[in-house]
Amino acid sequence: MYGYVRASSLGPDGLLDLQTSGGTTVAGPAAHPRFFSGFLGEAEPAAAALLGVANVAQARYWRPNLAALRDPVVTCNGDRLRFESFSGCCGVYARLDVLESGLDGTALDRGTTNVDVNNDLRLALTRVRGGDPLRLEVGPEGLEATTFDGTVVERKVPLPPRWLRGFAEVQAVTSGYDLRAELRAADAARFLRSLPNAPRGVQWLVPAGRTLRLAATAGPGAVCLAGPQRLKELLPLLRFGGALRVYGPNLTRGSGPVASVWQLDLPGMRLVLTLSPEITRGFSGEGAVLSALAGDEVIDDAETVAALLAFDARVEPDRLAEESGLPVARVRAALTQLGTAGRVGYDHADAAYFHRELPYDAERAAKQNPRLRAARDLLDANAVSWDSAIATIVVEDHVQRVRAAADGALSCTCQWYAKYQGGRGPCKHILAADAYRRGERGLAESADDEELAGTR
Repeated sequence: MYGYVRASSLGPDGLLDLQTSGGTTVAGPAAHPRFFSGFLGEAEPAAAALLGVANVAQARYWRPNLAALRDPVVTCNGDRLRFESFSGCCGVYARLDVLESGLDGTALDRGTTNVDVNNDLRLALTRVRGGDPLRLEVGPEGLEATTFDGTVVERKVPLPPRWLRGFAEVQAVTSGYDLRAELRAADAARFLRSLPNAPRGVQWLVPAGRTLRLAATAGPGAVCLAGPQRLKELLPLLRFGGALRVYGPNLTRGSGPVASVWQLDLPGMRLVLTLSPEITRGFSGEGAVLSALAGDEVIDDAETVAALLAFDARVEPDRLAEESGLPVARVRAALTQLGTAGRVGYDHADAAYFHRELPYDAERAAKQNPRLRAARDLLDANAVSWDSAIATIVVEDHVQRVRAAADGALSCTCQWYAKYQGGRGPCKHILAADAYRRGERGLAESADDEELAGTR
């Protein structure tokens, strides 16, 4: 439940007063943290981009008849403000990075919280024009002299585990993506406006001169675009003349659908939309973080690394390795594990992780995940055995076999692996075999969670 001192507002004097709910700062938990006081350098694009993030939080692109309303997350990393949200269907992740060049004021603290974006504020943001000054206050002023009894605005909007889990999955899925296309402002505008409005299946795009064109299938250099209408929040921002950058994985001919990252550069800021591989698939069920949740060693490493984070705008693995005494590879694994608790995100423009905190517990996530629970059950039943590079897993009246390739990659004979080929995370047999091989028993304990049953 969100609790605010009062509702956020945009006054006639140009004061954008954003109220904060319970969050975390460098000093620890805070009821209503105060992060920033000053001006936004470009009022109109800032207002339009913030509205775009809020629109994503209110939207459902799959099964739109169901309600979806969440308050965006804001993180102050000292030299920038990041506003993040997820769609109700968990298929679209939005992030607005207001950079140092777009801020004219003082960062009062570092940390993460939720920020109130109500209907009246949304309407007011649509009226901001280029010549209007926009003074920004993130967090209430004068808390020490304020009595909150009877004045806190409570909004009973639950934070569902799958929405928060999406924050973890999106950075795990896309942190290895590279720049695939870069369109100048005019070319980006023509391309985005040419996309169909009606929902479509998966499309493949390839760079062609200064734009992107449709391709028949996936292949090297291609970008996956599922549900073009999910990019609609970029359209109102095209008049501000920013370049469009598209990030994706390295594909081979015949590859299946994958996520894509779309970054629109704006004056002093960037708006990022990350789309799930298919409009019917949310990031919360992708399973990319399951291996990170399963290990014992990585959890211990994550605790060590977490103690060194201070809401940095750029998390440097080499520096953390030096300060923690851990190898860089283990630091990177620890950062992935921290991502499962929403404690780090990934910025493709900087090619670096950034620190934030969300009210989500990775240990609880592990306990709720059915694949992890099933893998633990296999270990408890002594159903796993290894012989050279092949593991045998006895499942009721049949067996499955997990094979280790020369590069260490694991494959399985089960239907789940045959269908997804690892594209939606490891199956329960791979999780169990991998944990057994490492001598670990740190998988999730059994817990019921009907909401997650569909991810089996």
